[in-house]
Amino acid sequence: MDTLIVQGEISSKILTLRGQQVMLDRDLAALYQVETRRLNEQVKRNLDRFPDDFMFQLSKEEYENLKSQIATSSLEHGGVRKMPYAFTEEGIYMLATVLRSSVATQTSIHIIRTFKKLREFSKYYNALAKQIMEVERKSDKQYKELRKALDELIASSELVDEKVMGFLK
Repeated sequence: MDTLIVQGEISSKILTLRGQQVMLDRDLAALYQVETRRLNEQVKRNLDRFPDDFMFQLSKEEYENLKSQIATSSLEHGGVRKMPYAFTEEGIYMLATVLRSSVATQTSIHIIRTFKKLREFSKYYNALAKQIMEVERKSDKQYKELRKALDELIASSELVDEKVMGFLK
């Protein structure tokens, strides 16, 4: 597999829910090449490995909001009897241990690397955002100084305009 294509496919499926980066059970099932219900069965058989900070089930509101945001999502296929599960990065690590297939292992490695790249990007993005804010702050200060100088020039030109020209009686 081409690493860039795999990372692009994976990163497009990473969502932010409840302030965490997660992937949905059906997206993971597609990547692991298993049915969603099989993935969830393995999780239910090993629930002790999936505490709340590794996995949670979406509420109806979250699911509806997600559907409205992602028009071309796989969420549109058929009716949903149960709300999807969302897996955090740690939960995704744990999935590889309960699925125990070579595809699951290789996919988990790609997912972990993608999360790592996203963290690195986020770190550089934050540094860049700080630099942009600093430039904006400096340019705001320069703009204010320029505005003040222009106001002073306008005020002095108005004084020149007020001089009376003409004949005195």
